[in-house]
Amino acid sequence: MKTNEELKELVKLKYSEIALQDKDTNQSSCCGAGCCSTEVYNIMSEDYTELQGYNADADLGLGCGLPTQFAEIKKGDTVIDLGSGAGNDCFIARAETGETGKVIGIDFTEAMISKARENAEKLGFNNVEFRLGDIEHMPVTANVADVIVSNCVLNLVPDKNAVIKDIYRVLKPGGHFSISDIVLTGELPEKLRTAAEMYAGCVSGAIQKDDYLEFISKNGFVNITIQKEKPIVIPDDILANYLSADEIAEFKNSNGAIVSVTVYAEKPKACCEPGCC
Repeated sequence: MKTNEELKELVKLKYSEIALQDKDTNQSSCCGAGCCSTEVYNIMSEDYTELQGYNADADLGLGCGLPTQFAEIKKGDTVIDLGSGAGNDCFIARAETGETGKVIGIDFTEAMISKARENAEKLGFNNVEFRLGDIEHMPVTANVADVIVSNCVLNLVPDKNAVIKDIYRVLKPGGHFSISDIVLTGELPEKLRTAAEMYAGCVSGAIQKDDYLEFISKNGFVNITIQKEKPIVIPDDILANYLSADEIAEFKNSNGAIVSVTVYAEKPKACCEPGCC
């Protein structure tokens, strides 16, 4: 298995390539990575097009949910999008927070940041900015965000606990997050779990759903809620790059499942009452 730094470099290189691909190519593979499927297939089957703020140039077809739809963003909020890509979720968040709010997109891929900034410039948004940086150590001061969103990104980060910890640091007391991600409810076959390409494709970097929720709880978040959950099905012609026919059949007959979840949680409010802290 590659080291954490090697995995991060793999993701960075792959998503630099993805920034230059078209949406159809990204949607026919696993998060834009790996070989395309010949089946009628879209691992990221959510439809953004009806959401206010949607911008086709910023939609690379990489999301596994619609976290902004559940994020309860209010006018004037400061919103941070982790792994902002070409800016799609940021522009949708901007439609919610309005001209009086602020939206910050964070991505560690220079090609994505460049593409997002070009899109923001074309749209004439002066309250949406994109910052280059790791989401485990966000280039943002503490207690600044009302809302944090992310769409199919934490599964690409080796140290997911570090991301959750930094989300807690950056949120204001009483702030909350809505994050869509890929998790497991069973075991992946070893060949999938160790496949570097499938890691860049979101799948083998996923962890168990219970472990994911435990990271959130242990870092102090409250009111943890699953807002949406749906199965992720990988077509046989993609699985065949890693598994034999017998192994594919065994995987499909097992209790293991890959699911997309959208998770909501809150950072506790600051306590001002005597004796309550």
